[in-house]
Amino acid sequence: MIDESRVEAGALPANGVPAERVLEEVRELRASDAPTHGGRLFAYVYDPAVPGLDELAAAAHRESAHVNGLDPTAFPSLLAMENALVGAAGRVLGAGPGTTAPDVVGSVTSGGTESLILAVKTARDAHPEIAAPRIVVPSSAHAAFAKAAHYLRVALDVVPVSPDTLRPDPAAMAAAIRPETVLVACSAPSYAHGVVDPVAEIAAAAAEAGVRCHVDACFGGWTLPYLRRLGQPVPPFDFAVPGVTSISVDLHKYAYAPKGVSVLLHRDATLRAPQYFAYADWPGYTMINPVIASTRSGGPIAAAYATVRHLGDDGYLRLAAVTRDAVAGLADAVRAVDGLRLMAEPESTVVCFTATAGGPDLFVLVDELTARGWHTQPQLSYAGLPASVHLTVTAAVAPRVAEFGPDLAEAVTAARAAGPVRLPAELTAVVGALTPEALTPEMVVGLAAGLGLGGEPGSAAGPLPERMALVNTVLDAAPSALRERLLVEFVSLLQRPTW
Repeated sequence: MIDESRVEAGALPANGVPAERVLEEVRELRASDAPTHGGRLFAYVYDPAVPGLDELAAAAHRESAHVNGLDPTAFPSLLAMENALVGAAGRVLGAGPGTTAPDVVGSVTSGGTESLILAVKTARDAHPEIAAPRIVVPSSAHAAFAKAAHYLRVALDVVPVSPDTLRPDPAAMAAAIRPETVLVACSAPSYAHGVVDPVAEIAAAAAEAGVRCHVDACFGGWTLPYLRRLGQPVPPFDFAVPGVTSISVDLHKYAYAPKGVSVLLHRDATLRAPQYFAYADWPGYTMINPVIASTRSGGPIAAAYATVRHLGDDGYLRLAAVTRDAVAGLADAVRAVDGLRLMAEPESTVVCFTATAGGPDLFVLVDELTARGWHTQPQLSYAGLPASVHLTVTAAVAPRVAEFGPDLAEAVTAARAAGPVRLPAELTAVVGALTPEALTPEMVVGLAAGLGLGGEPGSAAGPLPERMALVNTVLDAAPSALRERLLVEFVSLLQRPTW
């Protein structure tokens, strides 16, 4: 017999719930989220603070939510909007009539990760004669390249970046190219630190070796060209660079569209051809997909189309100027605080800083900033690079810049007073000696409980701790492979069904 009290508490009640009550539940759930608007969240969301833009995007999404991108002949509206977005992205990135890349083509994807997976897939499939394909990436390349290599069974050759410039050496990138290399990648800019790789030199080395070169401009590709027009010295990175064969750019970042829209561009249709998947050897419809998904809602694409049309070229130039000024103000705030230093002079929309010798514990500082309403992104140490704090800056941050400096100074003072996180000796020993293979579910549950993550096998995990410094310190002390395993297990504890 069904326990209706349990069913009522879940997503599938015995009797339907009135619409307004359902919306109230959603609002109640959202109340515990980080704020997506207001300029105090420095990661994950991109807010231009343009009045009415959310409502326009939601209305456009609603108009096309049930349109299916599986068959463009049935829904030509979606095809038209996709082609328009590809054309807009190409124009921003130096392609189109009258340029040195007049034949650029592209596809709309669900996000940067899908765009990068497809870039790798396309390069791999262009060389079926290579039995064990490889790709070359700098260590600062987005983790989605590693995900693509894992999914597609492509070897990943990682070139370290300089601890001073945070960029790869073009000669080292060139030396990493082998006969089996099908793709060389670089970033414009890298997500972690916001610096632009030496794209021209890397692309030239790839071209000399007869290898494709992909520029991951998912993060900043929409805003770097506007910053250049405003007078900033943005290095060459787009289709004006010979040897660049493909570029990805996310519209749900600095084009300020709602989540779920990226564009993957290829210099010409011949280069794009291996991206497609077609299958006719079954009794159903012939499947032909330019991207990974088959069924795709038209909602996100329509929302992106409406956003780009509404803001226009002049709107994006204005938003880039506002963001540039916000970046400069935040960087000045960091420079003014003893114990902190910038990881790099900002050249895009990122402010990234770390602690100097004798400075505050960065993970404690992040918690202190959170307590003051600033949601930043801590980054763990890696291969000689120190732990750091990442700020993704959007136009919405500009009105808040004057508040950030005093709060940062106050947070640093509080972090110094609290002192660094000190792990118990036994925990330090365990983390130092433990291997991913030796980690058992029981050990994970015990460790999670000790870190305030809670959770028991077969039950929903407890809430996250208010302060994450201890968790981040444990992860920072662990080798990369152990970090990965711990995070997988921690997230698994959190993702339990509500019955």
